[in-house]
Amino acid sequence: MTIDLTLEAREVPLGGLRGLTVHRTLPQRGFPTVGAWCFVDHFGPTDQPMAVLPHPHTGLQTVTWPIAGEIRHRDSLGSDVVLRPGELNLMTSGDGVSHSEFSVGDPDAPMHGIQLWVALPAGALDGAAGFEHHPDLPVAEGEGWSAKVLLGEVAGAVSPATTYTPIVGAELSVSHGYATVPLRPDFEHAILAVDGPAVLDGEPVAHRELRYLAPGRSSVGIQVPVDTTLLLIGGEPFEEELVMWWNFIGRSHDDIALARADWERAAGRFGHVDGHGDQVIPAPPLPQVRLTPRRRSVV
Repeated sequence: MTIDLTLEAREVPLGGLRGLTVHRTLPQRGFPTVGAWCFVDHFGPTDQPMAVLPHPHTGLQTVTWPIAGEIRHRDSLGSDVVLRPGELNLMTSGDGVSHSEFSVGDPDAPMHGIQLWVALPAGALDGAAGFEHHPDLPVAEGEGWSAKVLLGEVAGAVSPATTYTPIVGAELSVSHGYATVPLRPDFEHAILAVDGPAVLDGEPVAHRELRYLAPGRSSVGIQVPVDTTLLLIGGEPFEEELVMWWNFIGRSHDDIALARADWERAAGRFGHVDGHGDQVIPAPPLPQVRLTPRRRSVV
């Protein structure tokens, strides 16, 4: 039986050694997913720009949520969108897609936001790629809290974003003091302390840490010293095995090796992102051992 636990962030350069530094809390060794959520990067506030050249994805959805700063998204589907705070970008890879992300707007404006991945279930792995931009999202409210719903549902507020598994994602705004936020008992959840510390059901959670909450709860008590932003993610436990490497998710080593080979030879499954010429991020070498599924071993 999995118990509640706190996941600390590790620093990772995004887009190369001189790229934007992000704080990654998921996946962790022995803890690959929360529901179908399999990747959480928190960046900023920082004056570092985002500059990520075209790169590929398979087997997942990318969820981009800016809190400050503007990001230009371009992809192999022909999408070209400037994403602003309070708006959601959702890209579904299907069998293959590629995209780029660059900071735009005021060069002195800080960058702050969260990028996440959602693993696609078997029935959607070979589906068509897609992109959605949602400038207006529903808001749920309760005493001392509100939630802008990115994916799924919170307290009757339902996001228009496409999902493939039972899932939830929401930006929580909690007022100074104490609030009780409803949860689905059949979901597992995690809460990211986005802009400061919080106390979740009596457990202190430091800034940037991710607190995992096992299934069985109908609510979580949140105490904060000042008005605070947090991110709630969750869903039904994801039972399918995942092989994750670089920007790819598959079910076997061979899935990943084929995706890498296809990217390196510019196969049609990944298309082309306009505006960058022939510039792309090359795939790193595969490890010298066969990749195996990531399984939860931390309990």
